[in-house]
Amino acid sequence: MNISVVICVYTEDRWDDIRAAVQSVRSQRRQPYELILVVDYNPELHLRLKREYADAIVVENSHDRGLSGGKNTGVATATGDVVAFLDDDAVADAEWLAAFEDAMAVAPGGTPTVVGVGGLTRPLWDTGHRPRWFPEEFDWTIGCTYRGLPAERKQIRNVMGGNAAFRREVVGEVGGFHSGIGRSVQGRKSRPLGCEETEFCIRLSQRRPGSIMMFEPRAIIGHRVPASRATFRYFRSRCYAEGLSKALVAQSVGAGDGLSSERAHAMKTLPVGALRGVGDALRGDLTGLARAGAIVAGLAWTTWGYAVGSARLRMRGNRAGRTIDHER
Repeated sequence: MNISVVICVYTEDRWDDIRAAVQSVRSQRRQPYELILVVDYNPELHLRLKREYADAIVVENSHDRGLSGGKNTGVATATGDVVAFLDDDAVADAEWLAAFEDAMAVAPGGTPTVVGVGGLTRPLWDTGHRPRWFPEEFDWTIGCTYRGLPAERKQIRNVMGGNAAFRREVVGEVGGFHSGIGRSVQGRKSRPLGCEETEFCIRLSQRRPGSIMMFEPRAIIGHRVPASRATFRYFRSRCYAEGLSKALVAQSVGAGDGLSSERAHAMKTLPVGALRGVGDALRGDLTGLARAGAIVAGLAWTTWGYAVGSARLRMRGNRAGRTIDHER
């Protein structure tokens, strides 16, 4: 099995992060078939990377501006059987690709229908520690594995895009990653949108019944969390943006599939987490109340974002309908 590794990059501000990510790929026990760096509409960064990494494939994003377009460019460039994605501000454990290969090899029951694998992403806090108020149930807001995901290899609905691998042929077969969902240039400068990999995984499963997505906790990466993302302001903003993104996902693939995991997380994991925080406070850790409060606030802001996003989509649909009727 040949594995192509794709790292999407967009700014020289992350130069040191990019170098660390590349070095972690080079240090894999199971070496990649090829390393592809996709540069998102930044000619200066493109030239600098071509000079720095003559042994890598450095290409400019030839699709829509943003992360989805970068991933689609990476897949189109890759020639391996499997394409693995690593965030440009993350470092992979030496066993990362080997773990992907093991999980991709065969599905439960012996049928080779695993088309995607997601790994375990741990936060690397620039501040040196997790904020005491920050609940692990919301680590998805910083691009990391959150409490509520399985602790062992297990089938899941969707992977997290910064630490994932897919069979190359299926990505193009189902239309790639949609650029209307997730981080675009506008999203990077304003709201921290996401969910492009969620929509992709659900769409893939709908169009290829029997396809399996796996969570592999041995495929480990560390994801840098800058101090600016360790604040409640960013936490709230990210939750709201996730709600907006989930509205787009629900519109694309249907609310039933698009919100199934979110409903389970909200109904089971989050109440338990809030009670855990209260219990911690009763045992003397008063920051437990802050964690419980953050869970309630995070759920509220995500729900509000979803409501606002859904309302906007309905309004756009109504306006489009009126325009069509007028043209007729």
